[in-house]
Amino acid sequence: MIKRFAVRVCSGLFAAMAVLISASSGRVAAEELPSNDYPTSARADYVYACMAVNGQNREVLEKCSCSIDEIANILPFSQYEEAETLLSVGLRGGENVAWTKSPEFQEKVKNLRRAQVEGELRCF
Repeated sequence: MIKRFAVRVCSGLFAAMAVLISASSGRVAAEELPSNDYPTSARADYVYACMAVNGQNREVLEKCSCSIDEIANILPFSQYEEAETLLSVGLRGGENVAWTKSPEFQEKVKNLRRAQVEGELRCF
Protein backbone atom coordinates (compact mmCIF):
# COMPACT_ATOMS: atom_id res chain seq x y z
CA MET A 1 0.00 0.00 0.00
CA ILE A 2 2.73 2.45 0.96
CA LYS A 3 4.73 1.45 -2.09
CA ARG A 4 1.78 2.13 -4.43
CA PHE A 5 1.15 5.49 -2.74
CA ALA A 6 4.81 6.45 -3.17
CA VAL A 7 4.72 5.45 -6.85
CA ARG A 8 1.55 7.53 -7.40
CA VAL A 9 3.05 10.55 -5.64
CA CYS A 10 6.30 10.27 -7.60
CA SER A 11 4.54 9.80 -10.92
CA GLY A 12 2.24 12.70 -10.04
CA LEU A 13 5.22 14.91 -9.29
CA PHE A 14 6.92 13.94 -12.53
CA ALA A 15 3.74 14.67 -14.46
CA ALA A 16 3.41 18.06 -12.78
CA MET A 17 7.05 18.85 -13.50
CA ALA A 18 6.62 17.82 -17.14
CA VAL A 19 3.61 20.12 -17.50
CA LEU A 20 5.52 23.03 -15.96
CA ILE A 21 8.57 22.44 -18.14
CA SER A 22 6.53 22.17 -21.32
CA ALA A 23 4.54 25.29 -20.43
CA SER A 24 7.67 27.29 -19.69
CA SER A 25 9.40 26.22 -22.90
CA GLY A 26 6.65 27.59 -25.15
CA ARG A 27 7.04 30.74 -27.23
CA VAL A 28 6.75 33.99 -25.33
CA ALA A 29 4.63 36.66 -26.93
CA ALA A 30 6.36 39.98 -27.63
CA GLU A 31 4.14 41.81 -25.14
CA GLU A 32 5.29 39.44 -22.36
CA LEU A 33 8.98 40.18 -22.96
CA PRO A 34 10.91 42.53 -20.70
CA SER A 35 11.20 45.96 -22.30
CA ASN A 36 14.82 45.39 -23.39
CA ASP A 37 14.37 41.83 -24.67
CA TYR A 38 13.61 41.34 -28.33
CA PRO A 39 12.03 38.25 -29.90
CA THR A 40 14.53 36.05 -31.69
CA SER A 41 12.86 36.70 -35.03
CA ALA A 42 13.33 40.48 -34.65
CA ARG A 43 17.00 40.01 -33.76
CA ALA A 44 17.46 37.61 -36.67
CA ASP A 45 15.78 40.01 -39.13
CA TYR A 46 18.10 42.80 -38.01
CA VAL A 47 21.23 40.64 -38.28
CA TYR A 48 20.16 39.32 -41.69
CA ALA A 49 19.63 42.85 -43.07
CA CYS A 50 22.84 44.11 -41.45
CA MET A 51 24.84 41.29 -43.02
CA ALA A 52 23.26 41.93 -46.42
CA VAL A 53 24.63 45.48 -46.29
CA ASN A 54 27.99 44.87 -44.60
CA GLY A 55 29.09 41.49 -45.93
CA GLN A 56 28.32 37.89 -45.18
CA ASN A 57 31.12 36.48 -43.10
CA ARG A 58 31.65 35.45 -39.50
CA GLU A 59 33.17 38.77 -38.43
CA VAL A 60 30.21 40.75 -39.77
CA LEU A 61 27.79 38.28 -38.13
CA GLU A 62 29.38 39.00 -34.76
CA LYS A 63 29.35 42.76 -35.34
CA CYS A 64 25.72 42.77 -36.44
CA SER A 65 24.71 40.59 -33.47
CA CYS A 66 26.53 42.98 -31.16
CA SER A 67 24.76 45.92 -32.78
CA ILE A 68 21.23 44.57 -32.19
CA ASP A 69 22.21 43.71 -28.62
CA GLU A 70 23.27 47.32 -28.08
CA ILE A 71 20.04 48.60 -29.64
CA ALA A 72 18.09 46.29 -27.31
CA ASN A 73 19.98 47.75 -24.33
CA ILE A 74 19.03 51.28 -25.37
CA LEU A 75 15.52 50.97 -26.82
CA PRO A 76 12.62 48.86 -25.49
CA PHE A 77 11.23 46.45 -28.07
CA SER A 78 7.86 48.21 -28.25
CA GLN A 79 9.58 51.45 -29.32
CA TYR A 80 11.85 49.59 -31.75
CA GLU A 81 8.88 47.85 -33.34
CA GLU A 82 6.88 51.07 -33.61
CA ALA A 83 9.76 52.96 -35.26
CA GLU A 84 10.45 50.09 -37.68
CA THR A 85 6.76 50.07 -38.63
CA LEU A 86 6.78 53.83 -39.21
CA LEU A 87 9.85 53.52 -41.44
CA SER A 88 8.26 50.68 -43.39
CA VAL A 89 4.98 52.54 -43.90
CA GLY A 90 6.81 55.77 -44.76
CA LEU A 91 8.64 54.06 -47.62
CA ARG A 92 5.39 53.68 -49.52
CA GLY A 93 5.15 57.41 -50.13
CA GLY A 94 2.13 59.42 -51.18
CA GLU A 95 -0.58 61.27 -49.31
CA ASN A 96 -1.73 58.21 -47.38
CA VAL A 97 1.49 58.11 -45.35
CA ALA A 98 1.84 61.83 -44.68
CA TRP A 99 0.82 61.20 -41.06
CA THR A 100 4.16 59.40 -40.49
CA LYS A 101 5.92 62.75 -40.93
CA SER A 102 4.38 64.27 -37.80
CA PRO A 103 6.90 65.41 -35.16
CA GLU A 104 5.68 62.79 -32.67
CA PHE A 105 6.36 59.93 -35.07
CA GLN A 106 9.58 61.43 -36.38
CA GLU A 107 10.94 61.54 -32.82
CA LYS A 108 10.34 57.80 -32.50
CA VAL A 109 12.27 57.20 -35.72
CA LYS A 110 15.08 59.48 -34.49
CA ASN A 111 15.32 57.45 -31.28
CA LEU A 112 15.74 54.28 -33.34
CA ARG A 113 18.38 55.94 -35.52
CA ARG A 114 20.29 57.09 -32.43
CA ALA A 115 20.25 53.57 -31.01
CA GLN A 116 21.45 52.18 -34.34
CA VAL A 117 24.32 54.67 -34.47
CA GLU A 118 25.30 53.78 -30.92
CA GLY A 119 25.26 50.10 -31.84
CA GLU A 120 27.46 50.75 -34.85
CA LEU A 121 29.92 52.85 -32.84
CA ARG A 122 30.29 50.19 -30.17
CA CYS A 123 30.42 47.16 -32.45
CA PHE A 124 31.92 48.10 -35.82
